[in-house]
Amino acid sequence: MSTTATNQDAISVLNDLIEINKDGEQGFRTAADSVTNADLKTMLHLYAQQRARFGSELNNEVLRRGGQPAHSGHVSATLHRGWINLKSVVTGKSESAIVDECERGEDSAKSNYEDALKKVLPSDLLSLVETQYQEIKAAHDSIRELKRAEHAEHASKA
Repeated sequence: MSTTATNQDAISVLNDLIEINKDGEQGFRTAADSVTNADLKTMLHLYAQQRARFGSELNNEVLRRGGQPAHSGHVSATLHRGWINLKSVVTGKSESAIVDECERGEDSAKSNYEDALKKVLPSDLLSLVETQYQEIKAAHDSIRELKRAEHAEHASKA
């Protein structure tokens, strides 16, 4: 890509991030609906709301730039974004396994945002993507800590 991003390049990056956030929103909602721990359920719902907000912010930017916002991803793309395994895990209702899949989804979201930040974007978009990335990193770290605590608790019971 040249050193200046075209409007179409920016819209493409935004649409990729919209799909990532739609997947994350759905993944967190599915996870929240599948756990019984009230604190975990609340946290997962908050992350789902966060991803809905991120998607909406990105959607507005695509529209502002005259583009057509992404509506949903393809199943194969969803697999690469990390949330596809969640549906199979929730059937077993293991909260530990659900948290593991949430972390995997967040690993993918972080990676996709890191890729987006390497692209040449207009400064206003760069600022928005960087802000969202920082919040995704914080969510990822919270989920990772929860996972570690969950695994430590299971190890102490063994």
